[in-house]
Amino acid sequence: MSSSPKLERIYAAKDYLDGKQYTTQVCIIGSGCGGATLAKRLTDFGIDVIVLEQGGHYPASKMDQRELNMAGKLYAERGFSAASDNSTVLLSGNNIGGASVHYWADSYRTPLDKLQSWEQDYGMKGHTLSDLTPAFDAIEKSLNIHPATDNNFNAVNQKLQAATESLNWHGHRVPQARKNCVGSGHCMQGCLYDAKQSQMVTHIPTAIKQGARIFSDAKAGKLIRSGSTIKQVEVEIMDQARNQPSGKRIKINADIVVVAAGGFNSSFYLQQQGFKKQLPALGKYFSMNPSSMVHSLFEEDMIQWRNIPAAWGIEEFRQRRFEGQHYKEGGYLLMPNQLQPALLAAVIPGLGKQHQKWMENLPKLAGTIAWIDDVESELGEIRLKSNGRREVYYPYGALTKKILKDSIEKQIILSFEAGAKKVLIAGAQGIELSSLNELNKLDDLQITASGLFLGAPHPGGGCRMGEDQRNSVVNFKHQVHGWHNLFVADSSVFPSSSSLDPSLSIMAFSYIAAEHIRGTLGKQD
Repeated sequence: MSSSPKLERIYAAKDYLDGKQYTTQVCIIGSGCGGATLAKRLTDFGIDVIVLEQGGHYPASKMDQRELNMAGKLYAERGFSAASDNSTVLLSGNNIGGASVHYWADSYRTPLDKLQSWEQDYGMKGHTLSDLTPAFDAIEKSLNIHPATDNNFNAVNQKLQAATESLNWHGHRVPQARKNCVGSGHCMQGCLYDAKQSQMVTHIPTAIKQGARIFSDAKAGKLIRSGSTIKQVEVEIMDQARNQPSGKRIKINADIVVVAAGGFNSSFYLQQQGFKKQLPALGKYFSMNPSSMVHSLFEEDMIQWRNIPAAWGIEEFRQRRFEGQHYKEGGYLLMPNQLQPALLAAVIPGLGKQHQKWMENLPKLAGTIAWIDDVESELGEIRLKSNGRREVYYPYGALTKKILKDSIEKQIILSFEAGAKKVLIAGAQGIELSSLNELNKLDDLQITASGLFLGAPHPGGGCRMGEDQRNSVVNFKHQVHGWHNLFVADSSVFPSSSSLDPSLSIMAFSYIAAEHIRGTLGKQD
């Protein structure tokens, strides 16, 4: 164990002395579901840990429920980052706790069909249902994960539940990581009431109590190597107010380094370190659950921005269905949508009178969203551009487009069944429907760059897990191929899309990673 003094709090920019060196057993880059859970689990074993987070620390005392302010604090690039063709907004965290601070708190176990596919189609070992179940059980207990209760259902959820049952579609109460929720409806702005059980209020405090040091405003830079071992991490201290480096630098000496920067960033960071030549699969096989949206107008007030976003989910179409070799339908999870007024204004299409008409009826608007289960043969790639910036390339292949279109059709059917007077597709064309008799308007739907307004909050892949260094980045111990002490612990190790919100899957995988890191440290002693 390191003898360095510990602070019973989170370090910030003012706490660092320029040029200072810190020593630890494990340095974790990233404080989201992967990094925070890993820190908690390693400190369970008495292992000394430092966590680096390039974003700031924004506890409830620094939250104000204002969309613009909280977007600047909690979202990477203030939520304005997009895929290379500008078709999709990329949503990730940039703060202590990562995306778990602004996520919806949906907490699904990895579907059995996904785990079986990863084992049978990709040869994954050590991450079967029996391997993960103890972790699922422990995490669900510590995060108070439970099915949404009746008091969680706002008007949108209530109507969509009734419509689901009327259509005879399979639905479920969404498992939630919440405790004493007040139903404010500001989940995407962070929880002012500490009711949402994000990493910031669960695993991180536990890790600190157990000796972990959490460094905010600390952007990991160059990895200093000696042969096939990482010896040190150079760190830039960030000035959050100016969104730029402060000029201070520190260094972390570590026995093991773990990259847990998230699906959008882990493979990018490793490419910045020059690992692409050694690991040709780095950045490839990228998934992001692209999400289509539909808005609907009701006679009565819906106030979609109150209570939790999604108490009710619809898994009827989660798996793709085929007739012979031809796609029929499905390949997505349907859920209620929840957007605050300013973001609603941004994703409601139209200009002038059309946009004004919908905005005037804002309290009466509801919405649905579909998480698309990425097609394995049409996955994207995280690339390092010649100017050093990240490029998120996502092809939207032929099957993906069919799935998107079907997801919109099913959302329209669901909305009208729920009692909507009118439906509006979230896309540049501003297509409106007044009844199901107008479904033929979808014939002209443009599923092209910016044709639809799409979000991507669930990235995965880029550091795919596997045995072969030619088509994977880490082995089944989460260890980067060819490196003794470099690991990855987040959704970037997934072989394909996790289909659902991946937060619980990431945490359970981190439990597995922790065991292997513990074993590696034992071998070094």
